[in-house]
Amino acid sequence: MLKELFSFRGRYKTLHLTWLAFFLTFVCWFNFAPFASTIGKSLALDKGQLTTLGICNLALTIPARIIIGMLLDKYGPRITYSALLVFAIVPCFATALSQDFNQLVFSRLLMGIVGAGFVVGIRMVSEWFPPKEIGIAEGIYGGWGNFGAFGAEFALPALAIGTAFLSGGAYNWRVAIALTGVIAAIYGVIYYNSVQDTPAGKAYKKPKRNGGLQVTSARSFYALLVMNFGLIFALGVLAWRLAQPKINFLSTGQMYGVWGLLLALYAYQSYKSWEVNKEVVSGTKTYSPSERYQFRQVALLEFTYVTNFGSELAAVSMLPLFFEYTFGLEHAQASMIAACYPFLNLVSRPSGGLISDKLGSRKWTMTFICFGIGISYLIAFGINKSWPIPLAIAATMLAAYFAQAGCGATYGIVPLIKKEITGQISGNVGAYGNFGGVMYLTIYSLTNAPTLFATMGIAALICGSLCAFFLKEPKGSFAAHHADEIPEMLPKQEQPILLDGKETY
Repeated sequence: MLKELFSFRGRYKTLHLTWLAFFLTFVCWFNFAPFASTIGKSLALDKGQLTTLGICNLALTIPARIIIGMLLDKYGPRITYSALLVFAIVPCFATALSQDFNQLVFSRLLMGIVGAGFVVGIRMVSEWFPPKEIGIAEGIYGGWGNFGAFGAEFALPALAIGTAFLSGGAYNWRVAIALTGVIAAIYGVIYYNSVQDTPAGKAYKKPKRNGGLQVTSARSFYALLVMNFGLIFALGVLAWRLAQPKINFLSTGQMYGVWGLLLALYAYQSYKSWEVNKEVVSGTKTYSPSERYQFRQVALLEFTYVTNFGSELAAVSMLPLFFEYTFGLEHAQASMIAACYPFLNLVSRPSGGLISDKLGSRKWTMTFICFGIGISYLIAFGINKSWPIPLAIAATMLAAYFAQAGCGATYGIVPLIKKEITGQISGNVGAYGNFGGVMYLTIYSLTNAPTLFATMGIAALICGSLCAFFLKEPKGSFAAHHADEIPEMLPKQEQPILLDGKETY
């Protein structure tokens, strides 16, 4: 695969166009972080308000990833991704035009919807690549797309300086943020006209019912209800945070009102899940062994995504301020250093998928990486102002590598669980990444950076232990019986032929 990676034809063209779509959604999603301290000074915001805005940026991505997963399975990735990219212009302009904290809260909540774009590409890539290459393909998609966080950290401050002439020489963060939305919307149109959901001759599998995740046993249904409540709980924590005296965005009464709405949402979501699965719950329908999957595996992958992507979201959001305040650096210097964390996505996330493909065991790859995440964050726990800055950077980069490789390894498994509901499974797993980000940033807002690093490290070690005992190797991870899918990966005129025992075109 790696030899053909830059051919930009057939499935590789789709891969490149899709990771670029993901890249742009991440540029938009993280376009606030590089300007956090500047916007804080401009609009007279304190540190608590800035941290809260970081949590708001993640919050609506939790339900959005589930909803978009459902829309994805129903309408296909081409339409879903294109619409999301065009929508990005709305929260970008809302942020650029904000004049106070309250307006920023609304704009960043809306921006969280854009952050849900990741799950769309997971389904698209899985349609174009066979199981034996799914780890590296999804790793490239996720890693190169995640590079958008680095693009935001590194390029947007320069763009703000370059457009200063539009505001009489002032640092123009508003124009820089607005432009990210314009670019994303334009690319949404390009993407719609450049890709298709599946290779020629391959049918796009859709779930028989929509509205909730399909499970294959009654026990799994009740486990699904528990996991869904966890996501609602994270939103409840955000409402509580917004009602704190130093933030005062919500009154106590409004907070209780939000909690009531969240409980109503949970009740509705539970009802829709029951509608989809009522025959299984009542025992009137039994799935054949070939149709079944274990929801426990989905729950474990949700936990792994808390520990890897959840910790990445928290780190990307807090590292600029962490380096700025810990080592007394200028904001621009701290942002450049913090940008090294998402920069590693170029190689670390694909390497996680590649290791998963080549090692021959997706379970033990995931287990090993979880322990790596835990150990590296516990090393970062010890960082303080007495550390040499290069050593502090090295410690955070070690954590970055394992966290991002863990993301690649997680999504080397997700598409192999049950094809026709890959979008919904991806959405649920992805939502738990944001759950982790919200919970970790809440802990950070109440404590400090060392406590955050320790919490993320301990959670990863617990997750690694659970994976070692309970995670199962997906059926057909590397099996030869998937070989008949490979000719469908390319249009008919690009079918591979055998020449001296090797595939060529």
